[in-house]
Amino acid sequence: MEALTPTYPSTIPQAINRKKVRALLVGDRIETAGLERSDVLSTAPLAFRVGQDGVAAVFRYGVVVLFGLSVLEEDEVLRGLTSRIVRPFSTIDDEHAVIEASADKDEQILPGGPISVKAITPEHMIVVADALAKSVVLARYEREVAAVVEVVEPLSRALAEKGNTPGGRRAIFKHIGNALLIQHRVSGRVAVAEKPDVVWDRADLERLYARLEDEYELTERAEALERKLSVISKTAEVLTDMIDTKRSLRLEFIIVLLILFEIMITSYQLLTR
Repeated sequence: MEALTPTYPSTIPQAINRKKVRALLVGDRIETAGLERSDVLSTAPLAFRVGQDGVAAVFRYGVVVLFGLSVLEEDEVLRGLTSRIVRPFSTIDDEHAVIEASADKDEQILPGGPISVKAITPEHMIVVADALAKSVVLARYEREVAAVVEVVEPLSRALAEKGNTPGGRRAIFKHIGNALLIQHRVSGRVAVAEKPDVVWDRADLERLYARLEDEYELTERAEALERKLSVISKTAEVLTDMIDTKRSLRLEFIIVLLILFEIMITSYQLLTR
């Protein structure tokens, strides 16, 4: 989990008490080191002001969360980060939400409605950004895992029905690699199960994050991914072991044939003498 070094001002100007939020998964990773700005609100994740009322939060695992930005301002932020995006995705995944300041209401998330907070402070934005960033990453990984399952399932069915393993060893290793890569990203780089550091000293923010976690089902989705990845890995390992066993039997058969051939040659030489 990234270490947090808070540098927050007390509040964001409240001229607008309702902001649209977009979380964009733009690449495999974003290099934030050395990104110097004079309007930084937070360093981990890197959050800074954009325009008069907008805020952008940049997560190292490839997500940019934008608060209250126009289309032109969003494009400007993304262009400024282009050179720092490692392995950019051709298709950008996004997650939408609305955050609303209501001083007379409890902080809550209404079904299908806005995220209601007492005030739109940088701390509240970072908590919301963290939950949305994890949600958009999980959405992409869920699709990738589903694609791997679609490939592995026919292999398992063929093994059950015909007793053989179609496909080469290299293809199966590729599926194992994809599963391990996603598993590493979910448990390591994104750390879905970990809370943002900003909530540890603020009980109100911890309650807000818990509500966001329930709303976007972050824990349940991460656990479901882990189970699917475990099944994929075990299936691929079984198929690989069977291929290795077949190769070993084939090699043993070839060795036996070579020994028999050598015996026949030696016997022939002895008889002709």
